[in-house]
Amino acid sequence: MPKTDEDIAKGFALGDESCLAAAYRRWGSLVYAVAGRALGDAEEAKDIAQQVFIGAWRGRAGFEPSKGTLLAWLMGITRYKIADALEQRSRRRRDLEAISATAVEVPRLEDAVPQVIVDQLLVRDCLADLTPAQRRVLEMAFFDDLTQIQIAERTGWPLGTVKTHARRGLIALKRRLEEVDGAAQ
Repeated sequence: MPKTDEDIAKGFALGDESCLAAAYRRWGSLVYAVAGRALGDAEEAKDIAQQVFIGAWRGRAGFEPSKGTLLAWLMGITRYKIADALEQRSRRRRDLEAISATAVEVPRLEDAVPQVIVDQLLVRDCLADLTPAQRRVLEMAFFDDLTQIQIAERTGWPLGTVKTHARRGLIALKRRLEEVDGAAQ
């Protein structure tokens, strides 16, 4: 187990994994603290600390103990990782600002279409849920403005059947409209 900073640095440069672990134990909290102060985000600071040690390990061939300490090299990597994180943040912010600046506000259906048309569309949609006979009777009654007697004459159905379809259709229509109204609130 390496004892001194120099032993850790030499072993690290030679690819000794125990020196990587020793470097992390010795300087990991410092890297985390510097990243945390610079970024103001504990989770992002953890990510940076991890990236620093992974990057240092992968790039250990570029570390020369004769030119400086391992701590100085790690802190240099930390500064670059922090700068990258801040640039990424800035880029995301610029992208979001650009998107919001070009976003077109879509009018709500209620604002763009008169309420009468919205109501008609809603009723037609609810009518689609009825049986074909109920839908036919109610459409003839409301859209063609026919009486139940006239509907019976046009369809050839008995008046009682027309009345039954009208009543059941209105009950189903009322229930469906209440569901739609309850969901909208």
